[in-house]
Amino acid sequence: MNYERAKTYLYQRGQEQLLEYYEELSESERKALLNQIENLNFSIIKNIEKNKTVKRGKIQPAGDAVSVQEIKRRRIQFETVGLNLLSENKVGAVLLAGGQGSRLGYSGPKGTFNMGLTKELSIFELQMNSIKKITEITGRHFPLFIMTSYTNNAETVKFFEERNYFGYPRDRIHFYIQDVAPTCNFDGKIYLDEKSRVSIAPNGNGGWYSSLINSGLGRVLDRNNIEWLNVYSVDNVLQKICDPAFIGATVIKQCRCGAKVVKKAGPDEKVGVLCSEDGKPTIIEYYEMPENLKNKTKKGELVYRYGVTLNYLFNVHDLNLTLGGKLPYHLAEKAIAHMENGVRVIPDKPCGYKFETLVVDMVKLMGSCLAYEVEREIEFAPVKNATGNDSVETARELLKHNGIEL
Repeated sequence: MNYERAKTYLYQRGQEQLLEYYEELSESERKALLNQIENLNFSIIKNIEKNKTVKRGKIQPAGDAVSVQEIKRRRIQFETVGLNLLSENKVGAVLLAGGQGSRLGYSGPKGTFNMGLTKELSIFELQMNSIKKITEITGRHFPLFIMTSYTNNAETVKFFEERNYFGYPRDRIHFYIQDVAPTCNFDGKIYLDEKSRVSIAPNGNGGWYSSLINSGLGRVLDRNNIEWLNVYSVDNVLQKICDPAFIGATVIKQCRCGAKVVKKAGPDEKVGVLCSEDGKPTIIEYYEMPENLKNKTKKGELVYRYGVTLNYLFNVHDLNLTLGGKLPYHLAEKAIAHMENGVRVIPDKPCGYKFETLVVDMVKLMGSCLAYEVEREIEFAPVKNATGNDSVETARELLKHNGIEL
């Protein structure tokens, strides 16, 4: 794409501002900018109007979860099915690790943050240790896909390399970078991050599977005949990954996906809630939950009580049905650094939109989702803040509670 073509192309889309500083750029910068413009998904801007007309359907409770008590009672049955699938190499795992540790006062990738007190014990190592417990039982190393971001990929890969992949076979770990989408102001004008670079941001946690496929790693799924993928977040240091009982319960209950849940600590806990919307499974984020539903109780329990821990199991065949633009984009109002009057500004309040796809919409497309209840003290220690709730401090206490030496 040359300058004249780009100028016409952008004029047709009302985005001429992307060439505002073109004359000031070097030849290499001009070439890079034109290449970026050529590959941008401009149609994503249409989601601003779409989102203004979207209305939620009828919200109802998700129904009974597979309770902690039922899991204890049927553990052998559930685990037998799950272990068989793991032993047959039918299951893989996906770690969502694109985040930085900035909210922890830490500048590196979140997974590299040290949870240890007397030794190095990163979040990545804690989760890899969880994986090892399963591979020691099955004698098999399932493929592990690690989704990074364009900002932390190199540092994440280097961290794994320097630690010899925590003893996991190198050829079973596959890194890939999450796809991105342009950012824009509230009027739909796409921002420039620098004079020679369009502002882009990761396309939300719902982009994990399309990004995996776009990276070419679908061949690994095909080659290994993977039927199920366990997707989990780097945030939780007590993740149980490829948990055989969770896999087995989802299969036995004939659900197309499963979600590990905990009973909410209270109506205001900041976790998404597994619900039903127009008869389909969905997750309502804590900030979207209407007050009358959030506080509703029955027999002394919250009606909407199953908080998700961002540990899901998806059927690969059904995941393929979510490709091709099936997932809607959500608007996230953010403070976005951008060029303004020739200067890069970093606003202190929201000034535009980032476009994000969400796992919650993937769950809805599955048609059925098993709520699998786990014990909070054993499987849920999110690290989101430096202090207070869901912090480094609270997670360390739970790690010690589970006998993990720090």
